[in-house]
Amino acid sequence: MKQSATRSETIMVTGAAGLVGRAVVGQLAARGQAVLALDRRAARIDQIDVIECDTRDIHRLNFLARQADIGAIVHCGTYSGPMVGRGNPYDMMAVNVMGTANVLELARISGMRRFVYCSSASVYGSTAAGPVQEDSALSPSTLYGATKLAAEQLVLAYAREQGVDAAALRLSWIYGPNRETACVLRKMIDDAAAGRPTRLGWGMDFHRQYIHSDDVARAVIATLDAPLLRQRVYNITGESFVTLGAVADIVRTALPQAEIELAPGPDPQDDDHHRLDTRAAREELGFRPQISLEEGIGAMIATLAARNTSKKDERQC
Repeated sequence: MKQSATRSETIMVTGAAGLVGRAVVGQLAARGQAVLALDRRAARIDQIDVIECDTRDIHRLNFLARQADIGAIVHCGTYSGPMVGRGNPYDMMAVNVMGTANVLELARISGMRRFVYCSSASVYGSTAAGPVQEDSALSPSTLYGATKLAAEQLVLAYAREQGVDAAALRLSWIYGPNRETACVLRKMIDDAAAGRPTRLGWGMDFHRQYIHSDDVARAVIATLDAPLLRQRVYNITGESFVTLGAVADIVRTALPQAEIELAPGPDPQDDDHHRLDTRAAREELGFRPQISLEEGIGAMIATLAARNTSKKDERQC
């Protein structure tokens, strides 16, 4: 049986400056865990230095890993959604697939205790019915989903053939104040704060399953800590299964000035997922989301408002 994470080991986190990686690094550091934070761009986040490292550069990965006593890897360092990288599919494949292969190979040759890969519910494509279980049909509709599935299959193959104790977490739609890529929820909030209307020709009856980035980090750490992985793939979501029309109502309650108009119909750039089944994550990892959608949206609004106020004060100075 594998040992659970110890505070003496160092956890390597790729994509540490991104939405999920940043939350993972923050929670690991808060519990006193040593972290080697890597990203394609150097940064300093919450008093932690993020070291520049492209996962396509296997030599630099190995060099940096040798500088610390790496016990496990959290691999978040991929493209963050189907809306990103559409114009550069080759780079998406190189980062999502070959970058993952490089990090897996590092885990193999270094004998890492655990490898956690942040996959995506996009591997399912649009689903015919729910609840969607981990053994449901996989038919990604986007290049992003296809690359996440290809990388996921590498994770499973390294576990079966090479003995890497690895798991893939199929994450639903992630939100939080640090999200930088396109997000309807973030658009509603930003538009309301700026006095602009939000008008979309779709979405009123379109369901989406949101999860806060802090809850994703909790799921990642629960996977790191699990003494035994009974399966290699887990659905992870915030348990909310709501229409974008309902999301708009939550935003209007928090921001009465919000002017949001949605028409019926699906998001033309998103899959139509039925509810994800998360029983395995609850029963085997002990993971349950802690942040309700209403609470998360309220906190996100407060954080973004504080940042906007700070920026205004800086300009006045």
